[in-house]
Amino acid sequence: MSLEVKLYPSKPEKVYLYGTCLVNSFSPETGLDAIALLEAEGLEVLYPEGQTCCGQPAYNAGYADEALKVAQSQMALFPGDWPIVILSGSCGGMMRKHYRELAPEDDQVAAFARRIFEFSEFLVHCLQVQLVDRGEPESVTLHTSCSGRRELGIHDTGVALLSQLSRVDLVEHAYATECCGFGGTFSVKQADISSAMVADKGQHLNDTGCRRYVSTDWGCMLNINGHLEYAQRDLRGLHLASYLRERTKLEGAE
Repeated sequence: MSLEVKLYPSKPEKVYLYGTCLVNSFSPETGLDAIALLEAEGLEVLYPEGQTCCGQPAYNAGYADEALKVAQSQMALFPGDWPIVILSGSCGGMMRKHYRELAPEDDQVAAFARRIFEFSEFLVHCLQVQLVDRGEPESVTLHTSCSGRRELGIHDTGVALLSQLSRVDLVEHAYATECCGFGGTFSVKQADISSAMVADKGQHLNDTGCRRYVSTDWGCMLNINGHLEYAQRDLRGLHLASYLRERTKLEGAE
């Protein structure tokens, strides 16, 4: 799959944060961690109420008309011409790429899609952040979602951010490019295959010997952590936003 050349804007005064339905439902603190990091760079963070699912489950299930209705309801919540920062590569891929497939002749949809940035991508390319590591020495491994990797090309930005942390040893796990098996509706429709895939991913992460792993996608992390807990492994994951806030010891956004 070829990726389009993404043009990155200069540092804005404001950004929208799209928390994703999983973060909103299971881990609001991850959104607060992202807000703290963005505010530390001098940005005003706007968080529109009413944001829900991006429409990806309907789209993946073949319900294009229903997915478009969800997309239109979400786009209406972000009227200002500010970047929209997203905490999930899969949601980012849906909103940047597939919204345009749902409405290919709509210039407003195309303009909206150009404002979509995954969190690590935005920190690296738009803000050019310089992180100061204030944590204890630690080894971690990184999982990026296959949607983020293949649709957005953001696997390098997570690496770039973790590599700035002077006391963190980033260990690459085997088969790092492989899917964790979540895939939203895939994990329900193909449960046996999904379970086998996440078992492989969990084993590869665990084989690094790291105590924790970092993920750029909360959906993947939910899936992997669920498997690790079921398998009685000690390894657990943390979203990149939470990990960076922990390492830099930022205050605010409580």
